[in-house]
Amino acid sequence: MDGIRIRGGKPLAGRVRISGSKNAALPILCATLLSDGESQLRNVPDLRDIGTTAQLLETMGCTVHCAPPVVRVKPNNVTPEAPYELVKQMRASVLVLGPLVARFGRAKVSLPGGCQIGSRPIDQHLKGLEALGATIRTDHGYVLAEAPRLRGAEIVFDMPTVTGTENLMMAAALAKGRTTLVNSAREPEIVELARVLNKMGAKVRGAGTGVIEIEGQDELAPFDHAIIPDRIEAGTYLVAAAAAGGDVLVENVPVEDLETLIAKMRAAGVTLEPDGSGVRVVRFNPLRSVDVTTAPHPGFPTDMQAQFMVLMCLAQGTSQISEAVFENRFMHVPELIRMGASIDIHGHTAHVRQAKRLDGTEVMATDLRASASLVIAGLVAEGETLVRRVYHLDRGYERMEAKLEALGASVAREHHVEG
Repeated sequence: MDGIRIRGGKPLAGRVRISGSKNAALPILCATLLSDGESQLRNVPDLRDIGTTAQLLETMGCTVHCAPPVVRVKPNNVTPEAPYELVKQMRASVLVLGPLVARFGRAKVSLPGGCQIGSRPIDQHLKGLEALGATIRTDHGYVLAEAPRLRGAEIVFDMPTVTGTENLMMAAALAKGRTTLVNSAREPEIVELARVLNKMGAKVRGAGTGVIEIEGQDELAPFDHAIIPDRIEAGTYLVAAAAAGGDVLVENVPVEDLETLIAKMRAAGVTLEPDGSGVRVVRFNPLRSVDVTTAPHPGFPTDMQAQFMVLMCLAQGTSQISEAVFENRFMHVPELIRMGASIDIHGHTAHVRQAKRLDGTEVMATDLRASASLVIAGLVAEGETLVRRVYHLDRGYERMEAKLEALGASVAREHHVEG
């Protein structure tokens, strides 16, 4: 398995361009199942999760041309079954469930896998599909859903769920009548999916708010669409530049989707200036500690919690970082402590004190965002850091080591045989 070796202590300088959004591209790839004809996605990041989704669509019978930044998908003789071998690799695979049962009347989808960052059940997906008229049962780790034709309904989520909202938006786009989703997720990726569904001929209103209305159609058309920039990749490079110090222009940044993160970084003493479609980040002075609590959008993103914690390891004073979205998202903390971080966990809150210094050592990535946090820690640590199992990183960051190297970091990918 690959690892990334980093020699820390070098400030970053230059410019880095943000790729298309993984979390927007994945549901839109699944939305191609809703129509006949070939759909085209542009500005698609070259990531492991994109390849897994392309393979899943091919397994089900689609013709897929996957050459990021362009991916083309044409559903042919689709077999509405998503096997365990692929779904176990990525939780987002469950997003084929809604489109399959809506268009083909049935679906057999393995229960999902992905990062082990806490319990992420799909009960809200299934409850919503049942409200739309589907018959749901589970059998040997598979969800089996059937419906001659889905019918619009009002669905109230027990809590906001991004993939649940996306799955039911896609299902409702081919349902008969109007569907209202209440307590919906409000993430920018939801708004992006709505744009695509409207291009296909559906009528979606309210995306980005807590109530979404979808007027279902008898059929939908293929589409051509360019994916929005990845807000979490953008946030990760903003934090990396602030942690390492220096002067970096992060290009193609969706500033309006990162307002909470940017406000916290400014409160910590980081200079962030809009520059065209990007943000210039400068940090030469000491950092100040600030407290954060993760929350669904537009709150502080849970996907930036691990990276921001590294920044707080360098800040004067003590900060409190509370994780209110996932119950098991502090798995990076023991690895940071191995590098010299001073962090205590009490329940769902980490108390982070300024470290005397971070020292390079060998650390293990446990999930996607933890991987990014360890790379950032390696950039500021004294000596060499080896981050193992960066296959997690490759699920969500396109050529991170190359982008960092272009900014002046000393990073290199290595292949290791796991013992």
